[in-house]
Amino acid sequence: MAHIAGIELPKNKRIIIGLTYIYGIGKSSSHEILSKVGIDENKKVSELSVKEEKSIREVIQDEYIVEGELRTQIAMDIKRLMEIGCYRGLRHKKGMPVRGQRTHTNARTRRGRRKGSMIGKKK
Repeated sequence: MAHIAGIELPKNKRIIIGLTYIYGIGKSSSHEILSKVGIDENKKVSELSVKEEKSIREVIQDEYIVEGELRTQIAMDIKRLMEIGCYRGLRHKKGMPVRGQRTHTNARTRRGRRKGSMIGKKK
């Protein structure tokens, strides 16, 4: 069982897909890592040798920010925007869409459930 960056990679998946289970690594990053290490993308996670696993772990550790460190960095970036009071920071504070989407309709993911009127509702 491959254990990289604190994440157990699924055994039955190909390694290029298995690496995407790590927060901060997508398909393109996964492809880049495997080409640096020289491992075939079609190889299953269960077929990896200990040496290959170690080399993947070293590349990720040296060249990529992943998991908890990345989550902390993103949270700090959002906090900084909110503190300086820029437009994006204000949108984050209000819980509104940040990247210019319309809010008259849609935006339900960011704004939450519809409030609606209280007419016809029983307690």
